Amino acid sequence: MANYTVVHATPSIATYQALRVGSGLSPKSTEAAARGLPASLFAVQVLCDGEPVGMGRVIGDGGCFYQVVDIGVLKAHQGQGLGKAIMKEIKAYLDREVPPGGYVSLIADGRANELYAQYGFAPTAPASIGMGYVA
Repeated sequence: MANYTVVHATPSIATYQALRVGSGLSPKSTEAAARGLPASLFAVQVLCDGEPVGMGRVIGDGGCFYQVVDIGVLKAHQGQGLGKAIMKEIKAYLDREVPPGGYVSLIADGRANELYAQYGFAPTAPASIGMGYVA
């Protein structure tokens, strides 16, 4: 049986890139990761026998707006409850740190909305629609 541990730590650039691709998320350039990762408000990783197999981050301005991003678990480790473990840590951070009136958002791909709903997230449509722009 695998030995999983959760750590509050921002992944290295290489780890971040590997976890994104290995979990089915889109790749990010080294430049983008180098700029973005240090600006994380909160980051969590799941380790299996010391090796990173999952992650999640919170980004934002630290007051008015927060966004949950980069929730990913390597395909070989999916189905073990690791996404829930990541979200549990993120939700605890949000509960501790987001001031009254702060707004937390995320984009749920595929059936991920089922996971996020367990932590209080609800669809915003039809009142609003998530939109994106990729450089």
